[in-house]
Amino acid sequence: MGTGRYSDQDVEHYDRPRRHTRPRTKDRPTYDDAHDGVVVTVDRGRYTLLLEGHAVTAMKARPLGRKGVVVGDRVRVVGDVTGAEGSLARIVEVTPRTTTLRRTADDDDPVERIIVANAEQLVVVTALADPDPQPRLIDRALVAAYDAGMAPLLCLTKADLADPETLLGTYRSLGVPWVVTERGGDLAAIRERLAGRTSVLVGSSGVGKSTLVNALVPAAHRDVGVVNAVTGRGRHTSTSAYMLALPDLDGWIIDTPGIRSFGLAHVQPEHLIEAFPDLDEMTEVCPRGCTHGEAEPECGLDEAVARAAADPERVSSFRRLLAARTESAY
Repeated sequence: MGTGRYSDQDVEHYDRPRRHTRPRTKDRPTYDDAHDGVVVTVDRGRYTLLLEGHAVTAMKARPLGRKGVVVGDRVRVVGDVTGAEGSLARIVEVTPRTTTLRRTADDDDPVERIIVANAEQLVVVTALADPDPQPRLIDRALVAAYDAGMAPLLCLTKADLADPETLLGTYRSLGVPWVVTERGGDLAAIRERLAGRTSVLVGSSGVGKSTLVNALVPAAHRDVGVVNAVTGRGRHTSTSAYMLALPDLDGWIIDTPGIRSFGLAHVQPEHLIEAFPDLDEMTEVCPRGCTHGEAEPECGLDEAVARAAADPERVSSFRRLLAARTESAY
């Protein structure tokens, strides 16, 4: 038994006062009444969703924390989903993504940014002239597509200004499919490629991407820019990614802002070569740590070329993509 003012049994007098609150439960809502929607655009923390045929504005629920929500995400939503003016729903869950198109701000930036989710095809839109093609930027976009597990498609615009064959020869050995368009021309070829799938369009400003979107989806009304006569570059006309339904094609396109760089700090060589199974098989004899680049000693790709088991042009084209990971787009 203690002496003095407090006894050794009277802990209530010298312990910090305890909060008399109910313990937090670990149970979380199941949201069985949630609705399924798809994110079609994002603007300053507000998400526009397409839900049961109408547009709904939503915010991200606090339990999602720092989890990003991007265009193309399939989400579950609760709250006011009427879409009425002033209404606001809550995104409570993001369903697992099938693909994620990523980029970094530059090649020294370790932070990956997801541009869009759940797209099946990456359409690299490039003009044949006005502005001139940028093969390095095209290469980088292709690398991002292969890394994301997306099918690439080259869309060459303004074919009325230049012959597409010069540029196509650069990518033919890689087996990249392509379509050629011109202002006011027939869009049957690209419509066939877009039908029944979700495609994301990327390209520099001024290459005709917004013109193409407006031709495919007349109700889109995307702003069309012009090319600067001095720099040969276009100005940014789209400020945010936007997902649009393709009339009568059972498909979707995601228009993205014009890009001037495509950081690839997140792409690993061993992942890139997996997009080319025939070449990947030839690297089984490579020494540990081989990147399969031009200067690598005893690379299996060189051995395959030497014994005529691999197409030298295809190997060279793959290595050009590999080098694009560290080369500037300009």
